[in-house]
Amino acid sequence: MIGAPISTRSLVESLLREDATIDAGELYAVAEVLGMGDQQVRLAVKRLVTEGRFTCVGRGRRAVLTATDATRADIEPDRAHVELAYAQDRGEAPWDGVWHLAGFAVPEAEREARAVLRETIRALGGGLVHGGLYASAHAWEDELRGAAHAIGASEFLTTLSTADLVIGGTRGAAAAQRLWDLDDLADGHRRLADTAAEALDRAPHAAHPERLALTVGLVAAFDRAHAPDPLLPPELLPRDWTGARARDLARRAWSTLAAAEADSPIRLLRWFDAPLQPH
Repeated sequence: MIGAPISTRSLVESLLREDATIDAGELYAVAEVLGMGDQQVRLAVKRLVTEGRFTCVGRGRRAVLTATDATRADIEPDRAHVELAYAQDRGEAPWDGVWHLAGFAVPEAEREARAVLRETIRALGGGLVHGGLYASAHAWEDELRGAAHAIGASEFLTTLSTADLVIGGTRGAAAAQRLWDLDDLADGHRRLADTAAEALDRAPHAAHPERLALTVGLVAAFDRAHAPDPLLPPELLPRDWTGARARDLARRAWSTLAAAEADSPIRLLRWFDAPLQPH
């Protein structure tokens, strides 16, 4: 097994080439390395075509899938998130000491709007201060106001910023540890580090399908580690934060895999090139 389990749908989308197509023969070969059977892949492709996410010409391993415009837009990586993570690791994004807070009080009759606001805040890495009030170390006002406006809930959203956030008598890094479960986040990064180390060890001797499988597994592990990560600045994290080490291993693994697959048109091998580079 390469890293944690990967869904067949994620595998299919990961093998998109620069021309928005997927070579089914390559798909089945990589799926085999990941322990997926042909029937599992066929069913996933059929569902994706039925949902209108891909079109398909041909059958079986000779088929060619083409992503629809909506699919291409959906599976682009969050480059800004990746860029911020690596910029912080390089010391290029020092924290200004400002906390950004957001709160909402939504009537019961508008509970759907309440759910949207809560999920938007969580997706942006908000830490729960207390009921209805969340904090972030990063400016998020534009995204929150945009989401509230889109659902007609602007009147329910409150935002403010402060350089003096005190939670239960704690400030700074101690306050951050009360807002986010750093142990859980660290576990996710340790799993990423293990996946990246495995990729580095296996890539030089791997065949083409295995290298692609290693790339898919690496990106999946990166996404799992970073989806819940608020990307706290180093000033709010423990020393020798495992996230920075994991990202460095991931960067080295990506570079190794991309160099070994220099002629491959798979977009996944190039997606993170720019965010990983110093500016």
